[in-house]
Amino acid sequence: MSYRLRWGLLGVLDAFVVSTVIVLVYWNLLDFGITSQNEYQILTGLPYVCAMYAVITLLVFSISGVYRKIWEYASIGEFYLLFTATTIVGIIVFGLNQLIAISSPMYLVPRPIYLVTWLFTTSAMLGMRIGWRLLRTSLLRSRTNEERILIVGAGSGGALLARELKQVRHVRGVPVAFIDDDRSKHKLDVMGLPVVGGRTDIPDAVKRLNIQQIVIAMPSLHSEEIAKIINICRETSAKVKTLPRISDFLSDLAPSHQMRDICLEDLLGREPVKVDLDIIAEYLRDQVVLVTGAGGSIGSELCRQIAKFSPAKLLLLGHGENSIYEIELELRNTFPDVNLETLIADIQDRTRIENVFQTFHPSVVFHAAAHKHVPLMERNPAEAIKNNVVGTRNVAECAHLSGTSRFVLISSDKAVNPTSVMGVTKRVAEMIVQSLDRISETKFVAVRFGNVLGSRGSVIPVFQRQIREGGPVTVTHPDMVRYFMTIPEASQLVIQAGAMAEGGEIFILDMGQPVKIVDLARAVIQLSGLKPDVDIPVRFTGIRPGEKLFEELLMNEEGLHSTVHNRIFYGHPLDFDVENLHQLMEKLIQMAHDNELENQDLYIRYWLRVLVQTYKCDPDKMEEMERLFPELMRTS
Repeated sequence: MSYRLRWGLLGVLDAFVVSTVIVLVYWNLLDFGITSQNEYQILTGLPYVCAMYAVITLLVFSISGVYRKIWEYASIGEFYLLFTATTIVGIIVFGLNQLIAISSPMYLVPRPIYLVTWLFTTSAMLGMRIGWRLLRTSLLRSRTNEERILIVGAGSGGALLARELKQVRHVRGVPVAFIDDDRSKHKLDVMGLPVVGGRTDIPDAVKRLNIQQIVIAMPSLHSEEIAKIINICRETSAKVKTLPRISDFLSDLAPSHQMRDICLEDLLGREPVKVDLDIIAEYLRDQVVLVTGAGGSIGSELCRQIAKFSPAKLLLLGHGENSIYEIELELRNTFPDVNLETLIADIQDRTRIENVFQTFHPSVVFHAAAHKHVPLMERNPAEAIKNNVVGTRNVAECAHLSGTSRFVLISSDKAVNPTSVMGVTKRVAEMIVQSLDRISETKFVAVRFGNVLGSRGSVIPVFQRQIREGGPVTVTHPDMVRYFMTIPEASQLVIQAGAMAEGGEIFILDMGQPVKIVDLARAVIQLSGLKPDVDIPVRFTGIRPGEKLFEELLMNEEGLHSTVHNRIFYGHPLDFDVENLHQLMEKLIQMAHDNELENQDLYIRYWLRVLVQTYKCDPDKMEEMERLFPELMRTS
C-alpha cells in the first residue's frame, strides 16, 4: 500500500473516530446536565467542533509522523508518539476555540468536553491500533500449516525474533515457547510465549509441544556453549537453526532474515580466530605476494584473506585453469582495487617457476600447492614425489635465489610419524625448507594442521553426497578420530604464523579436540534432517592403506613451544644431514620419472623409508619389499 493511500484511509478512519467520540461526549454531556449552556447552543456548535477536531487531528498526526508508522510492528515508542499527538491536538483545539469564542460565543465548547474528549479520543486511537495488531497476530498464529518453533534464549535476541515471527508474513513458522537457562524466567511469559525450562528440557519440550523447528537465538553466547546446546537439539527430530554471532546480528537485517541452518563449524564449538592485524598488515601491505595452489580450498582462502591487507600485487598461481579463473573473478568483484596477476603454471616445471620469480620478484610466498589425497597417493607414489617433493623444491629454491623475504609451506599433521606416501612426502617437503633456511636470507617456515572442514577431498562432501543418494554413509573404522578446523580458521592462522617467522620453525595450529569420524558422519545426517541408522545407515568399510586411527601434530623430538598467539605453537627443527637429504632426493626423483622401472612404487617406498626414519610403510608393502629385494631391506 502506497503512503498516500495509507494516509487517506487512516485519515478518514481517524476523522470518523474523532467525530464519533465528540458526538457521544456531547450526547452524554446533555444527558447528565454537566453544562449550563442550553441544548440549542450546544447542538449548533457540534458540527463546528467535529470539523475543527478532525482537521487539527489530521494535521498534527501528519506532521508528527503518526501515519508513517507501521502499527502491526508497533512498540512503546509508537504508542507514546500517538499519546503525545492526541495531547497536542487537545491543547491546540482548546487554545483555538478560546480565541474564536471571544467574537462568537455560540461556538464556545463547554470546558468539560476538552478533558473528556481528549481521554476518549486517545483511548479510541490506541485501542483501534492495538486491536488491529492483536487481530493480525491472532490470524498469523492460527494458520495450521505453519511450523511450530521453539526459541532457545529468552533474552533480547530471542524476544526480537519472537516478535518478528509473530508479525511477518514471509516466514513460515509460528513461535510457540522459549527455552532459557535462567531459572528466574521459568513459568513466565516473554512476548506472550511461555518459558518452559532450561536446555536440558529441550527434548521433552519438542515432544510435548509438537515442535518442528528449534532456533538458537543467543548471539552473544560462547561458541563452546552453543555447540553443547546443538548436541542436545540433535537428540530431537526437529530441524535446528541459529542466529549469527552478536557482531553479525547487529545489522540492518531482521532476525528472521538472519536465521541459518546449523553447520558443522558450529559443532566444533570454537571461538573465531583473532589475528594481530597490525603485524600482518606490516609484512603484507604493499608487498608482492605469491600463493601457489591458489585455486584450492586453502590457497583460495589465503588469497581472500591476503587481499584485505592491500598487497602491491597478489599472484595467483595454479595448475587448474578453471579454479584459478573462478577465484580471480571472485577477488576482482570483492576487491576491485587489488592488483591481481593470474599464472597458470605447473610447480614441477622448474623453468616456468624461475620465470615467475624473475618477472615478479615476490617478497612473500605461501606454498599451498600439493597432492593431498591419501589413498590416491598410495596408488600413485611417483606423482606424490613429483608434486610434493620436486614441486616444493622448485618453488623454495627459486624463492631463495630471488631473495624472497618469507616462505611459508602449508604442511600436514600426516607428516608426523607418517604412514602414507602423502604424509612422508610432506615431511620431505618440510625438510627441504628447513635445509634451505640454514643457508638462506629467506625465512623458511612450515605450518602444520589437520583436516579442513569443507575442503576438496575432505570427508564432509563425501558424506553429503552419500546422503543425497540415500546412503549408506561409509566410515572406515568406528574408532578413527581426526583433528578438524575451518578453512578461514586455517588460512588466518597460516598468515599469522608467517608474521611470526624467524626461520626454520614448524608451526603447529591448535586444532581443538579430536573428533570421531563416525560422530561426524551421524552429525551430518542429523543436520540434513534425517536419523542415523534409521533413515540413512552408517557402514564401516575398514581402514584404507596409508591411514591411521589418529593423527599427531608433533614428533617427540621437536618439542612444543608457545607463541604470543594462543592458537599457534612451534617445534624446533630436527637435525638431519642436508647432503644426505639431497642425495636421497635425487634417487627418489630419478625413480619417480623412470616409468620403465620394474616395481617402481616399491623402490620409491624403500628410499622414502631411508630418507624419513619415522615412516611406517604399509605392512603388505613391507612384506613385498622384503621378498623382492631382501638385500636392500637388510641394509636399511
